[in-house]
Amino acid sequence: MCAFSKKKIYLLQNQVHIWFINFNISEDDITLLYKFLSEDEIVKASKFKFNKDKICSIITRGALRLLSSKYLNIKPEDIPFKYGDYGKPDYDFKTNLKFNISHSGQMAVIGFVLNDDIGVDIEEIKTNFDVLDIASNYFSNSEIEALKNLSLESQTKGFYRCWTRKESFIKANAKGLSFPLDSFSVSIDSDEKTELLETNWDKNETDLWKLFSFSPQKNYIGAVSVKGNIQNIKYFNFNKL
Repeated sequence: MCAFSKKKIYLLQNQVHIWFINFNISEDDITLLYKFLSEDEIVKASKFKFNKDKICSIITRGALRLLSSKYLNIKPEDIPFKYGDYGKPDYDFKTNLKFNISHSGQMAVIGFVLNDDIGVDIEEIKTNFDVLDIASNYFSNSEIEALKNLSLESQTKGFYRCWTRKESFIKANAKGLSFPLDSFSVSIDSDEKTELLETNWDKNETDLWKLFSFSPQKNYIGAVSVKGNIQNIKYFNFNKL
């Protein structure tokens, strides 16, 4: 991956690009990504107690800068960022390119779209917890019932479908934890059928959103939510760039 292509990446209207990033990359690549970081990003990475978290920060932010440069035709190190009231990052200049980031375990995901609000989430699947106990504290009543209706073997997968879809939706709304998880419902019983089923504040809200689920590799599941008429979604492996 060291010989990064300088080729520009083109993103079409009503299209989403999702990039998968595995943190198992060479020291040379980490060094290169580190060179793209701003001073505040370097300081933030240095404050992590564990080296794995530091590496995660360097790779994720460096990858965001490199990929952004290919869409925007700007040098990676010259791209300014800002943060919203709830911490959602954005470009600090006028552009119709929108993005969102998530990471878990040894993977990260970055989503790009033009003009529309976007949120992504990825989770490493774990089984050392009570699925229904966690769901009862965070999911809507209809989601809890849907989870109970799944077989015991399917409940963990259903839980993560629900969790990633809800997290991606909240991130797209850029309201952080101020947005109650039980104030809206998503589908949970299928990887293919991914929907925003209802919202407490506006029954017409469901018509404005497109949700997609994905699994970049075994034991990982993710979701993307976009407020727009998305017609096409493409997936890419950053490690092969």
